[in-house]
Amino acid sequence: MLPGDSSALCHVVTHEPGRLYALGPDLARLLAPNPSPFTGEGTWVHLIGTDRLLVLDPGPVDDAHLDAIVAAVAGRPVDAILVTHTHRDHSPGAAPLAARLGAPVWGCAPLAIPGNQEAGFDPDYAPDRILADGETFAHEGRPLEAVHTPGHTSNHLCFAWGERLFSGDHVMGWSTTVVIPPDGHMGDYMASLQKLQGRPETIYHPAHGEPVEDPQRLLRGLLGHRLQRERQLQRLAAEQPGTLEALTARAYPGLDARLVRAAQATALAHLVTLEEQGRVTRVGATWKA
Repeated sequence: MLPGDSSALCHVVTHEPGRLYALGPDLARLLAPNPSPFTGEGTWVHLIGTDRLLVLDPGPVDDAHLDAIVAAVAGRPVDAILVTHTHRDHSPGAAPLAARLGAPVWGCAPLAIPGNQEAGFDPDYAPDRILADGETFAHEGRPLEAVHTPGHTSNHLCFAWGERLFSGDHVMGWSTTVVIPPDGHMGDYMASLQKLQGRPETIYHPAHGEPVEDPQRLLRGLLGHRLQRERQLQRLAAEQPGTLEALTARAYPGLDARLVRAAQATALAHLVTLEEQGRVTRVGATWKA
C-alpha cells in the first residue's frame, strides 16, 4: 500500500476469513484473519488447480486459519506451497502447513538483511526449492512460471499461469505497495512494473484486494503515480532542502499519524533512487536538488 492514499485506512472486512470463495473451476481463495491499514481486509490465500492443488501465500501462523486451508484442500494432493515473498503476512504459515499437508515449500529465496532486518520479514522461512526468474513447471497440463519482480522486496516473485498472474504485493487490488529501504528499492519496483507491461496475462490475482481485470491500465497508473511522486520530491528538495521527515511532511500533507513511518520509508526509497541517478544529493541528514 502507499501511505497517504485514501484507501490506506479502509480495511473493513467484507469477506469472511476462512471461507472459501471460488474464482473459477480451477481457482479459489480464502482470507487470512489479519486485516490492518497495511493489509486491507487481510492476505488472500489462493488454491490453484482442481484435482491437484498449489497453495499460494499461506499467510500468518494462526491455528484456525491453517485449519481452514486444510479444510479447503479437502484431501486433494498438494504439489507445493508457493510463496511470493517473506513478509510476515505471507510466508510464516508455509512450514506448519507443509507439515500438515505433506507438501514441499517452493518460491522466493530466503532473505536476510545483515544488521538491519526489517521487523516485517519472516526470518524462519526455509523453502525446499527456490524458483528462479523464468523457471517453469507443469501444473494440471499448463506451465506455471515464476516471475522475479523485485522492488517491494528484493526476493518478490509473481506467478503466471495461463492468462492469470498471481501478483502478490507487487500489484495489489486495493492500494499501491509500500517500498521500504534498504531491501525495498524504488528503481527496481518501477522496472518490475515495466517488465509486467511486456507480459501477456490479462487478469491479476493479488494477495490483497480484488482481482485486477485491466492490469495494463493499472500498471500505467502505478508507473505514472510513482513518476509524479518522484518529480514532486525532487522539486521539494530543490525549493527547500530538508530532512527526510520534513520532505515527507510536505509531500504528504494531512497524513494519518499511523502511516507516517511508512510514508517516510516510501519517500526515502524515491530519494535513494534519485540520488543514484544524480538528481538529488544528501549532505548529512539534508536532501537537496
